Amino acid sequence: MKKLLLASALFIFACSYGQTFEITDGQSMCMIGKGQGQDATINPYAEKEYSFVVIENIGSEDFIIRIQNIEKLQRTLLSKPGERFKIKLLKGSELYLDSTTINTCVAQILYTEE
Repeated sequence: MKKLLLASALFIFACSYGQTFEITDGQSMCMIGKGQGQDATINPYAEKEYSFVVIENIGSEDFIIRIQNIEKLQRTLLSKPGERFKIKLLKGSELYLDSTTINTCVAQILYTEE
């Protein structure tokens, strides 16, 4: 019974903070960094000097992960189906997911402190 309760608690915790997004028709989607009302996700650790984002490609199409600050592009990564990335985000970073095709891309995003 204790194992079942622990497993249930972990499942609820994981589902509460992970978010799934679909990007269609060759779009780009700003995940964080454009300010209140402009972000698709909320980084609960945004006020810290840095945090981490875990992005998993759970769809069947490639997409690009783009990190930049206001002044310049910092990094781009190509995410293939099934790939998972853990990326360090500095305070003030902008995070985008860019579709590479007109087909639907699906990403799951989770923010952590470590």
